[in-house]
Amino acid sequence: MPPLVPVAGLDRAELEREIASRTWFHTFDLGDGLRTPGYDDTAAKLDILHLPDDLGGRSVLDIGAYDGFFAFESERRGGKVTAVDRWCWEWPDSDARRNFEWMRTILGSSVEDRTVSVEELSPETVGGPYDVVLFLGVLYHAPDPLGYLKRVRSVTKGLAVIETLVDLLDIDVPAAAYYPGASMNGDASNHWGPNPAAVEGMLHDAGFRTVRAFEPWSVNSSWALHLDGNRPRRLSRRVQQRLLRRPRSGRMVFHATVD
Repeated sequence: MPPLVPVAGLDRAELEREIASRTWFHTFDLGDGLRTPGYDDTAAKLDILHLPDDLGGRSVLDIGAYDGFFAFESERRGGKVTAVDRWCWEWPDSDARRNFEWMRTILGSSVEDRTVSVEELSPETVGGPYDVVLFLGVLYHAPDPLGYLKRVRSVTKGLAVIETLVDLLDIDVPAAAYYPGASMNGDASNHWGPNPAAVEGMLHDAGFRTVRAFEPWSVNSSWALHLDGNRPRRLSRRVQQRLLRRPRSGRMVFHATVD
């Protein structure tokens, strides 16, 4: 992936100072060794999304845009892009919104933005529907995952790319793990970990015609949910052996189309 190069005339020292003054989620490569120290391994995630290389002439909606990496990358590939968020952009003390706006400025980007929550998604609120919709790292934060996917379907006229945490990979029938309180990674915004069959079933029930599931990645095969004071719960030897044969959790990408 080539770097997202800043517009000409910017002072490198000033860029470094500005980057260091912020907290980042996405990792932007601006070239010549200049990177934002994001918590997210964004380049690795991009590699597994299987986005079209050429988005020329296609409208793109990035739902839950955060710092905006995937919106700007979609624009670099030729898309006409709108980024939407509310939760991250309005979270107290979060730099996400100002990171997005600053990156848009230094990249000379034309990505549009709207402050819209997933619950508010509709063609009217986001100016859609769109040819390509990105729904990355959002589904497991949904109190109502099927309702969220129905909202995504309402603004999709072509392809939706869903990247999400998946759980219960050792169960073949549709199922989802529920994370009470802050039991998943100490984050109370994590609600559900659906398994692949559940994600595919919900996508079909939301109105998508075809669903393609890619292989799980970043799997955790030997420890189960953090349900005891955010500490790993030791499993019996029998269960550990079963999980080592078949991973319990990970992340997956799904491509869902309306035709």
